[in-house]
Amino acid sequence: MTVYEKLLMAKEKNGAGYFVLLDPDKRSIEGVIQSVKLYEESGVDAILIGGSILFTTEFDEMVKSVKESVNIPVILFPGSGSQLSRYADAVLFMSLISGRNPHYLIGEQVLSAPIVRELGLEPISTGYMLIESGKMTTVEFMSSTRPLPRDKPEIAVAHALAAEYLGMKMIYLEGGSGAELSVPKEIIHAVSQAVSIPIIVGGGIRKAEAAREKVEAGASFIVTGNILEEKKEASFAKSFVQAVHVKKR
Repeated sequence: MTVYEKLLMAKEKNGAGYFVLLDPDKRSIEGVIQSVKLYEESGVDAILIGGSILFTTEFDEMVKSVKESVNIPVILFPGSGSQLSRYADAVLFMSLISGRNPHYLIGEQVLSAPIVRELGLEPISTGYMLIESGKMTTVEFMSSTRPLPRDKPEIAVAHALAAEYLGMKMIYLEGGSGAELSVPKEIIHAVSQAVSIPIIVGGGIRKAEAAREKVEAGASFIVTGNILEEKKEASFAKSFVQAVHVKKR
């Protein structure tokens, strides 16, 4: 069974899935090992590693340590081709379809594709859409792209449909790391009604109640990162799991 199929099964079983994102620029390996074990015990469906366009020399070792510590899928969320590791189960093979910078639309993907094959990673083709979040985020600055307007769901829908028609397996609606405002439920709802592929939503989600609202609007998977780094409590992760796993409430 592929990682993608496992994610779909988790969504079917729980109503929606919950991923924790680890940014290697902000976490030590020792701290991460303890945290991911607690996340798995809390019911988290998968661990994402990445989320930064910057490079850390400990990236490969962090992925290896996480993989050895948990039995749930470990999936790369790379900011560039430098964030690839043979120790992960899969990689979100993303195209920044909300922007018009050719490097992040296809250039980085062409450079990375042979490496993904050589490392034996399962690629999960993902249309990555940056949504306006109230301030300039790291990904907006580093990618030299503008986010989609948060008050125009029809623009987001058009981009998501294009991704599905191009054969992508997932849509990732993102406010950006440390976003002031999360992706509006109006955009999530509009996109979920237009496409048949799963929708990941992340960025700026700081409360379990907000995660629940995203799921009710149509999100298939919720991602949080910064808030768990701040709280450093397994109970906080569990509250998100309980909010997102709607069939277990």
